[in-house]
Amino acid sequence: MPNADSLPDFVSDRLKELRSSSNPEGVFTSDLSVNEFLLVKEAGFEPLGLVMGSSIYHVGIQTARMKDSRELDVLTQALYEARELAMSRMEEEAKALGADGIVGVRLTVCNMAWGEHLAEFQAIGTAVIAKDKQHDFKTHEGKPFTSDLSGQDFWTLLKSGYRPLSMVMGTCVYHVAYQGLGKKFSNMGKNVELPNFTQALYDARELAMERMQKEAEAVKAEGIVGVRVKEYNYRWNAHTIEFFSIGTSVTPISKDHDIPAPSFILNLNN
Repeated sequence: MPNADSLPDFVSDRLKELRSSSNPEGVFTSDLSVNEFLLVKEAGFEPLGLVMGSSIYHVGIQTARMKDSRELDVLTQALYEARELAMSRMEEEAKALGADGIVGVRLTVCNMAWGEHLAEFQAIGTAVIAKDKQHDFKTHEGKPFTSDLSGQDFWTLLKSGYRPLSMVMGTCVYHVAYQGLGKKFSNMGKNVELPNFTQALYDARELAMERMQKEAEAVKAEGIVGVRVKEYNYRWNAHTIEFFSIGTSVTPISKDHDIPAPSFILNLNN
């Protein structure tokens, strides 16, 4: 796994040209919108550069009996490790820049055309550094914080007396049992719940959510904001699906939480 001392030469060369704690006059790069960029600066952070991590992973095969609804733990572990590799490599680039954190993180997955079971997991975001060193914005382990919040939400969070710790996630690959032929025919033409499907999907989502919460507890977070639950298939059969939950864990930086009053904005663009 790459670290700050063993990043590829072309990556190190790119990072050296960016603005950093040791090169404050360098150019910065960012995928933040103009509004997000200005709000991040107003919140007290300077953008340093676009940082990214990638992992092309071969997702193996795990069979399941047609009539069994159960987790496919081998596939669950593979997808979890692939995302962790992408995230850790992005964090190493941010660390090399001397960043306090990474904002606007996007974690994406793309199937590769050259292999049915190949997928690229990519993490990308904007590394930032705090102008005011009154607070330590890194994680309890001394790593740059990570957040997938928008620039607006990031500003609101800080102004309300909280700060992001890290992105936390949970995953579960689940095989949903096939419906028996007799049951299928008996339900034809009826409005009826399919309890085996309902329970299987419910269990899978709960496992993913629980694992995300465990990660938040491990980093000593008070809570998780911006949670999203996604579903993926990765060209598996229709009865095998991944449930993926992700959010930003947060912790307070002050005892007072004064929430900025919302203001009405009328959009005249259209």
